[in-house]
Amino acid sequence: MKYIYCLLLLVLSCLNVDAKTKKAVYIIVDGIPADQIERLHTPAIFDIASHGAYSRAYTGGEVGAYSETPTISAIGYTNLLTSTWLNKHNVGGNDNLKPNYNYWTIFRIAKEQAKDYKTAVYSSWTDNRTVLIGEGKPETNHLKIDYVADGYELDTTRFPQEPKDLHIYKIDELVSEKAAKGIREDAPDLSWVYLWYTDDAGHLEGNGAYFDDYVYKADKQIARVWEAVKYREANFDEEWMIVVTTDHGREENGHGHGKQSERERTTWIATNIAVNEHFNPPYLSITDIAPSICRFMEFEIPQAIRWEQDGMPFTGKVDIYDLRTLPYDNTVLLTWKCYSEEAPVTIYAASTNTFKEGKEDKWIKIATVSSGQKEYTVDLSMLPASGFYKFVLVTPNTNLNRWVIK
Repeated sequence: MKYIYCLLLLVLSCLNVDAKTKKAVYIIVDGIPADQIERLHTPAIFDIASHGAYSRAYTGGEVGAYSETPTISAIGYTNLLTSTWLNKHNVGGNDNLKPNYNYWTIFRIAKEQAKDYKTAVYSSWTDNRTVLIGEGKPETNHLKIDYVADGYELDTTRFPQEPKDLHIYKIDELVSEKAAKGIREDAPDLSWVYLWYTDDAGHLEGNGAYFDDYVYKADKQIARVWEAVKYREANFDEEWMIVVTTDHGREENGHGHGKQSERERTTWIATNIAVNEHFNPPYLSITDIAPSICRFMEFEIPQAIRWEQDGMPFTGKVDIYDLRTLPYDNTVLLTWKCYSEEAPVTIYAASTNTFKEGKEDKWIKIATVSSGQKEYTVDLSMLPASGFYKFVLVTPNTNLNRWVIK
């Protein structure tokens, strides 16, 4: 009996080792192209990456295809929030914002879990919470953010307009301090920190010492959050995932952005956790961040939401990637690439897109094949006649989707 009791204590002790509470925070530092962050090798960002990984990534959807997406700030934030491109989330610029809330943000996913996860937004731009996340709106099931530090750009008494928009830099300073304090003291389960001024520095001065200086200053703001994360891990039974990224690159001269040049599309991601083989260019994208955080946090994502996500996790196991479609007469050739050639791939198709209206699409199971087959030809005569089709490929560890517009 004593032996069994000791064995039970040992088993419970082993189980408790893996029972750390998981927390996640992601930081968007606006408008820093990958070549600049690599040239400066900013200390905090690359210290985070030294614990996990750094890679170039992309934004902007697929050039010349249905998912092509302008490389603009609010669009980039929404690409990350929803793991979708413009053709789905419907945020087409920084003004007149009309998100399609049927494509859930990562905050909606967190709040729909059975467990009560606490969320936080520390932001230099209030619309991130009130519009892009859609706090309190009926369309988001009246989603509530638990800890909020934003609205400062609306406080013209405390932060009056300054030359070169330096009041925005001062707001970023406060936001980063609030974020560090909030993580140390409140430890929300999921947090978003948004830092704005680097984008202004680029617009104002383009490539040069001024822009570089404020990238270094933004890195010091990131360091505050990183130190808070390390404090929590050192003093509490917690495991944290931190992701730092940018929303878009810049034109060659560093001033503008919005189009599809390579420099405007090229972003980057740094994280402190172990990554998989997907965490490499040219396939890693901004839409991969939300699925990766969801996997780390062990969030359950409803199938209808998961099948619409355009990103895939860069954490844990993945099976296939790079789904392509080639219509030919009344067929569509599906092709994909493999991380694992032995995974079963189940192919589904829908001839409607009523999901965007908050309704259900009728998905038809086409076939199950081996991932190593790397292609499958769909006979469209087996589906309802339509000028539009959606395809989803499902494996044990991956979901890929693609549209065909005839």
